[in-house]
This record gives sequence, C-alpha cells and structure tokens, in this order.
Amino acid sequence: MSDSGQVSFSLDRRALARSFDRAGAGYEAAAQLQQQVRAELLERLQYFALEPQAILDLGAGTCQGAVALRRRFARARVIALDISSGMLRASPRPGWPRRRFERVCADAYALPLATRSLDLVYSNLMLQWCDRPELVFRELARVLKPGALLVFSSFGPDTLKELRLAWESVDHGIHVSQFPDMPQLGDAMMHAGLVEPVMDVEPHGLLYPDVYALMRELKRIGARNAASQRSRGLTGRDRLQRMISAYEQRRTAAGVPATFEVIFGAAFGPAADAGGRGDVASPGGYTVPLASLGRSRR
Repeated sequence: MSDSGQVSFSLDRRALARSFDRAGAGYEAAAQLQQQVRAELLERLQYFALEPQAILDLGAGTCQGAVALRRRFARARVIALDISSGMLRASPRPGWPRRRFERVCADAYALPLATRSLDLVYSNLMLQWCDRPELVFRELARVLKPGALLVFSSFGPDTLKELRLAWESVDHGIHVSQFPDMPQLGDAMMHAGLVEPVMDVEPHGLLYPDVYALMRELKRIGARNAASQRSRGLTGRDRLQRMISAYEQRRTAAGVPATFEVIFGAAFGPAADAGGRGDVASPGGYTVPLASLGRSRR
C-alpha cells in the first residue's frame, strides 16, 4: 500500500514475459517507434570514447540492437538479454551474424552476470516494464566496471495518456501501465551508486485511424496490460465502447492521437571503492538457461 492508502502499482513479470513471447514473431513489423528510438540511442554512443570488451544489450527483444552493437564494436563480446525467450527466438532478418553474440533469457532484476564484468550497457525501451527500477540500477551498478557506460531509453509517464484518461472515464481499474518519471529514475540511479546520471526527454505524437488500430499495435508489440492488479476477466463490450467514445473526443482531422514520452539517460559505473554485491544473480528472480532457447527460427 502507498502512503495515501492506494494499492501500489506493480507488474506481473511472468505475465509480462508471456505477453512478449506471443509478440516475438511479429514484433519488428509493428514496432516502428521502437526502431526509431533504437536508432537514436545507438547514435548517441558516438559522443563517448568507447573501446568496450564486454557489452550487454539489456531488454534486447529481437536482438537488432545487439546486432548493431556487434557490428560497431567488432572485437567486443555482446550479450543480448531479455525476459522473453520468444523475443530472443524471433526470426532474424537475412544476413544477421547469428553466432556473433550471445542470447540469455533472464530478468533485469537478477542478472546472471559477474560483478564488474561489463564495459557498456545499452538498454532500449525496457525500463518502463520494470516497476522497481531501483532494482535494475542496483544490478547494473554491480555488473558495470568502474567508469563503464550505461545508456538507456524508457517510456515516461505521459505515454498513452489519452488511452489512460479514456479508461479512467469508464472505471477505476488499471488498464494502462504506469511508467517511471525522470525524478524516479534519477533517484534510483543515484541510490544505486551510478555516477553522473543525465537524462532528457522527447515527446512523440502518433496518429491512428481509430482506437482499435492503436490497441492492435500495442498487442502486436507485446504491450498488453500486465499489471498485477489487472482484472482477470474479459472487458465487457459496453465498457470498451464507452472507453472508445471517450477517446474519440480527441480525434483530429488526421486521426486519433497517442502520446509517447521517451526518456533518454546515461550514467557511469561506480568507482572501484564503491563495493560490489557478489558474483552471482541476486535472489528472488528467475532465469531460463540459454540452451532452452533452441535454434533461431528461419
């Protein structure tokens, strides 16, 4: 419970993994904004003098970021880590160097990586799926070498605000995830011991022909409602239609709008005398052995 007496928002991480498992095969065809943000985050690496030996793509999804990192840093060991085995198994496009990076299915809350083993962590649009970002940053502070670089992007709290408000006009249930804001992320980085955290934000406004088109896209990229407090029953047709009617009041001549707030951030690993938390994954999480992934589908 929060101080106000309201139930604190939390995510069902197994439901989250199942949702992305189902979305893996068709993710890239639907994830146009995610691809755009990925390209910008990769571009931001040019502002740092980097010669990394070990790189982690955290929340790697279908591994396109890992491929780009492997091509840019040809001598580095690249690890693509994601909570969803289905995303990691998603069919690669022709020409991908399939054996040139490692795929690991694990939770960002419990990284199966050695302390102070990484020179660079790259994480594109993963943190919004972590209701406790402080646990992620604590793990990253553990596995980053002193002075090593973390760059990330995350959706901010204004993301899908139109959809959230439309649902709030219908009932008091949780239908849209609550995403961390910059103060929350900044505090979490500092408390974890990460050094010189910086962030900026870019709003993106997308237009859809109707609300159903937006909901279909969210489903195709795995962005289903995975809140622990979500209703387990089917959404009634009457409530759905009332939500859509409320949303339609925002329609413009070009379509119905949807806001996506993108937070970009960077920080460095803690100093050598800051201490570590051991060489194994922290308790409480779960991992899937790499061997269970099988071969990538063609």
